[in-house]
Amino acid sequence: MRSLSFLLLLAAFPASASDFDGSSASLLWGLPFALILLSIALGPLFFSHIWHHHFGKITAFWTLLFLTPFIITFGFGAGVHTVVHALVEEYIPFILLLLALYTISGGIFVSGDLHGSPKLNTILLAVGTALSSIMGTTGAAMLMIRPLLKANHKRHYRVHIVIFFIFLVANIGGGLTPLGDPPLFLGFLKGVDFMWTVKHMLLPVLISSVILLAVFYIIDSRHFNREQSEHLAPAPSDKEEKVKIYGKWNFLLLAGVVGAVLLSGLWKPNHPGFEILGSHYALQNLMRDGILLALTAVSWIITPKQVRAGNEFNFEPIAEVGKLFLGIFITISPVLAILKAGETGALASVVSLVHDAAGNPINVMYFWMSGILSAFLDNAPTYLVFFNMAGGDAQALMTGHLFHSLLAISMGSVFMGALTYIGNAPNFMVKAIAEQRGVPMPSFFGYMAWSVIVLVPLFALHTMIFFVWQLF
Repeated sequence: MRSLSFLLLLAAFPASASDFDGSSASLLWGLPFALILLSIALGPLFFSHIWHHHFGKITAFWTLLFLTPFIITFGFGAGVHTVVHALVEEYIPFILLLLALYTISGGIFVSGDLHGSPKLNTILLAVGTALSSIMGTTGAAMLMIRPLLKANHKRHYRVHIVIFFIFLVANIGGGLTPLGDPPLFLGFLKGVDFMWTVKHMLLPVLISSVILLAVFYIIDSRHFNREQSEHLAPAPSDKEEKVKIYGKWNFLLLAGVVGAVLLSGLWKPNHPGFEILGSHYALQNLMRDGILLALTAVSWIITPKQVRAGNEFNFEPIAEVGKLFLGIFITISPVLAILKAGETGALASVVSLVHDAAGNPINVMYFWMSGILSAFLDNAPTYLVFFNMAGGDAQALMTGHLFHSLLAISMGSVFMGALTYIGNAPNFMVKAIAEQRGVPMPSFFGYMAWSVIVLVPLFALHTMIFFVWQLF
């Protein structure tokens, strides 16, 4: 099997090719990426012990399965360029932001009796959803997941709580502003007005949040009442301990993280930046990454060890995410190249689904295609691909007949990241933290069963309201 995959990949391009051309690339180049996704999905299910102890090695193997034939075909320089590009322009910003938010939020400890009642859980989810659009889905998720898990640590049924947390806080809540999720921030940098996003994404986010919070409250109430009747979880104590928050200085550091991200997007210095083995590293990005590292270090130094001990803080979850996504970011490059090639690439049949015979956009397909691809690929470049397919002119997209196309791309790329664990950066992190706290999270496909049952009907409703009837 190994040798067969190698030969197929090697045959996908002519040996004389000097660079990776998405318009002529075979889908076989995406095989290692698919194998990483399958490993994440099936590993914990069929060979749990091996996966949990060797997931880094398995991911490295599939990554080498891509890089080896790539280097043979295009040369060592092209291989280095591909890896460096993935590191400098995608992975390093991703992991540094995640590291900063994980470390800083891990320095905020909530003590006292937080009884995980349906009412309290719904309030915590609502607060987290609101925060997502202010400090980003990753920031809100890292801040809110520990208090939520602490409040429910005596509950017997907890899986649904984390799943709805991923739906709302890690994804849908980020749809209100460009600060909420990377795709919307990229749209902002491309010329989409900040307030356009706030105004036109408000109703989709509000509808989604209200429906999901109501469904959650019903499910959680049923589980809570069952626990009480069957004595599966202890009843709340009459003697309540006052809730206290420790590590408050970290809230200021979290604000610094948001500021650093905004700085990289809004500051346009008169500086050419730096070239690192063929990849461009802009000065504003260097400043952002430096600030993130500094804020992480400050949080680690100023936060008392007792506070982090109270949170059961360690770096295992971020290490797991770091290893898996390093492989993902490297092996995903040919898939994105093929996708960016549009109707000249191997995915032309997929790309052509979003326009009719006359070349007019099919907004329903824009919503679902950008969404489904965002569930399995990086939602930021997926947003850009469909943004450019719709014309790439922010002014025309905001005000002209393409208005609903931009809305479809925005909603799809943000909302449908909740369909899988890998659809958005915080999803997998939340899963890892929950598992570390003893919550038996479902497998990759087990989670998808939840997301399909709960979210797909909601997205079908959005399809009718915004793209078929166009009520707003």
